[in-house]
Amino acid sequence: MSNSEAGSGGVQSVDRAVTILEIIARTGLAGITEIAGELGVHKSTASRIVSTLEARGLVEQDHHRGRYRLGLSILRLAGATTARLDIAQEARPITKMLAEATGETINVAVLSDGAALYLDQASSTSSVQSHNWVGQRIPLHATSNGKVLLSGLSEDGIRETLGAKLTRYTPHTVTSVPQLLTQVAEVAAAGFSLVIDELEVGLTAVSAPVRNAHGDVIASISASGPSFRFTTDKVTSARGLLTQAAAEISARLGWREH
Repeated sequence: MSNSEAGSGGVQSVDRAVTILEIIARTGLAGITEIAGELGVHKSTASRIVSTLEARGLVEQDHHRGRYRLGLSILRLAGATTARLDIAQEARPITKMLAEATGETINVAVLSDGAALYLDQASSTSSVQSHNWVGQRIPLHATSNGKVLLSGLSEDGIRETLGAKLTRYTPHTVTSVPQLLTQVAEVAAAGFSLVIDELEVGLTAVSAPVRNAHGDVIASISASGPSFRFTTDKVTSARGLLTQAAAEISARLGWREH
């Protein structure tokens, strides 16, 4: 079998697995015969895919009826998404007020697959605005949000998340892991991160951590804008507003500072 044929078969299997989950979600319970009929495949093929899903906890068998329902692992996956939606929902009214107060763009980001995933953005009222990052994954080592998110990890966790090589985006990008570890430790101690010209020349951003009920850093909220406008005085003012906003969002998510 060629690589293209193997790849095509793999994609087909994934598509069938997703369809099976959708069938069971729609019907509540479904047997192999019913699943095979909807897929248009032999029962042995349907049974093999269902067995794989069962092994991962995504479906489970009702032993009294011999049919399948969604498994508890679905809740774990849904919970991860729900948590992110909760963050965005709780942050949105605050980010809008921050955008108006600072005149800069406000972003909310979470850690995702070794990058900062931008969940939500409130645009500033200024004529010159930063890029719309929503839905994009941004390098952790070159952004203020990224360094805040890294501040919630152990040193080993940071190294594992980043890998060995840090990409240089501008002459100001930190590409030394030991240097970055020092910066992240400073961010953890200070409770905020300031990055100037590291991802893009001319872009300044300051961020603060959002915590869950256990005090873990689960998100970051930032104000960003062009460096010529986002001056030192404005950054200092925005930093105070951001830390207050981050604390308020954290409180809404159940965190209480002792």
